[in-house]
Formats: sequence, structure tokens, C-alpha cells
Amino acid sequence: MTSDRVLRRVAPRTLRGRLSLVALTTAALLMTVLTVAFNVVMDRHLQHQADDELRNRAAAVATTVDTSGSRARVLETSNDGLLDANVWIYTGTKLLERPPSTVAGSPLARAADRLAADPRRTPACTTVDAHGDQPVRLCSRPLHGRHTAATVVTALDLGPYRSSADTLLLGSLVLDAIMLACTYVLTRLAVGRALRPVRTMTDQATQWSAVGSEERFGAEEHPAELARLGASLDTLLDRIRTVLRHERQLTGELSHELRTPLTRIVIELDLWRARTRSEAETRATHEVIAEAAQEMRTICDTLLNDARDNALKPPTAPGTTDVVPVLDGMVRRLDTRGRVKAAVESEAGVLEAGVAPALLERIVSPLLANAVRYARSVVTVTARPGPGAVRIDVVDDGPGVPAAFAGELFQPGRRADDGDGHDGAGLGLPLARRIARAVGGEVSHDPAHLPGARFTVTLPAA
Repeated sequence: MTSDRVLRRVAPRTLRGRLSLVALTTAALLMTVLTVAFNVVMDRHLQHQADDELRNRAAAVATTVDTSGSRARVLETSNDGLLDANVWIYTGTKLLERPPSTVAGSPLARAADRLAADPRRTPACTTVDAHGDQPVRLCSRPLHGRHTAATVVTALDLGPYRSSADTLLLGSLVLDAIMLACTYVLTRLAVGRALRPVRTMTDQATQWSAVGSEERFGAEEHPAELARLGASLDTLLDRIRTVLRHERQLTGELSHELRTPLTRIVIELDLWRARTRSEAETRATHEVIAEAAQEMRTICDTLLNDARDNALKPPTAPGTTDVVPVLDGMVRRLDTRGRVKAAVESEAGVLEAGVAPALLERIVSPLLANAVRYARSVVTVTARPGPGAVRIDVVDDGPGVPAAFAGELFQPGRRADDGDGHDGAGLGLPLARRIARAVGGEVSHDPAHLPGARFTVTLPAA
């Protein structure tokens, strides 16, 4: 397993854990630097204190050394006890006095000899390990007289100073551990509190997106970062709601458009099973079923392509269609059961529209279905040229559209009277208008036409 995989496996998976780890690492590095710097400074400070103590001792001992004569001599004073406290007195390299507890040739004595033999004759200090691991600090103090010179070397056990330094180091490490633990805990708490609104917004966005709710976060009463997040989530929710609306609309339109060919297939199968049919009748039934199935396939392809084209590119007017033959074919396929007479009228021999035949059928089919559904006896389809356009009027002699409902006529899912005894989902007219507008046309209703209803389809001319 590579180091990268190990790091990815060990690294926290949550943002709070990662931020807490970053804060802990940063604090650990900073505290390490501060701890090292603090202990270095304290070691130097304690060493300076030890050197000052040694110099003070050397100054006190210097008062007992007489260098005014031809040779240096040690005076007997009340401070003779100092000579027993790690003090050496030299005249040149000759030892005059040494601590009674010091053995000649010991590391401590040799260090004192080296300091006394220093030709520079300046105060100097050194550290030696005299007793095991216990360090001892030695400092020399030269004394100059008229005719002779002497050197005082004092020694001090650094054990207490090192013990103080170790205590300070241990205390700083314990303090660092406490500070790191507090940093980690406080960072997790702070980040968790800061991310709580994000978690709440995420849960709300998930809930609202599932049902296509109109609720939104807005930018009020939010910090700048959360306001930007809320705006992004609002945009995403708007897109999801639009997608859901389009999905429901496409599902409804497919259901609405497929109902007619499915009904023809069911009727033909019921009639075929009702009694024994001849070979010719069976062949005719097969042809009707095949035609209905092909129509269903065309409907699916048309609606799906239209939905995809509207999502990916601006509306266009693809293809060219001779309008009159298409309208004649649609009228012949109408199932009026002899109750309503339908006819196509045209003022021009060849009338071409700038749309594909399948789109023309999908635009006009809902209008024809509604006209046959509500007409009393006659449905007339008229095609005529216009300025740069082709106009198709679908007229019936039924009760017409109620004036109070005219404003909601092209809204999806709305019907003038749900209890009028006719099936329908209120999707045909909105579908016809949407497809017509997608190819640069329009579907409109003439409220002034009486009796009955008149719908006009306007399509770009080829």
C-alpha cells in the first residue's frame, strides 16, 4: 500500500475533522517552535546566573589573595570557608590552594588547571562532567599585582540549574499538551457550530428538491458565505423544479397523445375477438394495429425530440410539409362513428409549412380531437396562406369555450367542466401551443366566433 493511500485512509473524512486536524497541526508546530525557543532562552539565562554566581564567588575569594609582594600568598581571613567550596588559587601554573574534596588529576582539577594556564589571562568559563552525568561549571578570575599575578578558579554544581531547566521543559510540554487538546476540542466545536447552518440548509434543500417545493433560502439574515451558498442552492432548486415540471408535463403529454392510438388498438382487438373474421378482415385489423403502433412511435419520437431540442438549442422550424395532404390523412383517421362530419377545405392547391409532418400532426391533433369531442354535427378544417405563414382553422359547431374559462384555456391540467362526460386531462391545447411556439408558430382561440369554437394554428411558411 502506497503512502498516498495510507494518508487518504488515515485522514478524516469530514470537513470538521480535517479543519480540526489542520488547526491541531498548526498549533503543534507553533508550540514546538515556542517551546524550543523558550527552553533555549531559559538554559542561557540559567547559565548566566551560574556564571554570575561564580564571578561573585571569585571576587570574594580575590580579597583573600595578596599579590602586592614578589609572590602571591593567601591571607587567613574569616572567609576561609570559601576555600572549601570548590575554589582553586594559582600563581602562574603553580597551585596554591585547592578544595580539600578534590583529588589531583580528576576531571575537575584538570579543567581548573587548563583555565589557570590560559595565556590570555582573561576571565573564562567551561563546563565539565565531574561526577557521572552531573555537570560542573568553572570560571577563572585573573589577579594582577605589581610583581606577581594569580588566578582564582571557582566551580559550581549545575545540577540544581539543570533540574530547574528540566522542570521548566516538563511544565512547558504539559502545557503544550493541554493547549493542543483545548485547541482541538474548541476547533471541533467552533467548526461544528459554523457548519450547523450548512447542514440545516443541505437537509432543507434535499427535502425541497424531492417535492419540487417553492421554498427558497434567500440572502437575508445569512453571513456572506452562507448567502452565496443559499443563492447557489436556490438556483439549483429552481432548475430541479423546472426539470420536475418538464418531466410531469412530458409524461402527461405522452399519456394524452398515446391514448387515441391505444384506444384504436383495443377496439380493433375487441372487435376481432368478438366473432370469427375472414382473412381479409384480419389483415385489415392488422393494418389498423400496425398503423396505430407506428403512430404511437411517431408520437414518442416527436415529443421526446421536441423536449430534447428545447433543452439543448433554441427553437427552430425543421422540415417542410405539404399541409393539405397531412390534414386529409388526419381527418380520415378520425373516429367520429358517423356522429360528426369532418372535412378539409383549402384555398390553395399546394400549401407548404416550414415544419416536419410529425410536428404538424402533433399541433393539429389535439385541436381536431377537441373539435370532434364537442361538435354537434360538423367539424371543418381550413388551410389558407398568410403573409409569410400558413393558417389552419379548426372550427366546430359545439357549445364553444365559456367566456369565464377563456383565460385558462391553454394552462396545463385545466378543463372548463370536469363533469361534462368527456375524458381528457387538459393537456392537449397547452401541448399544441408549446410545440407551435417551439417552431416559431402560434395556436390561438377566437372568442368572437359564435356559435361553436374556432382555433387557429399559425405556422411559418416554407
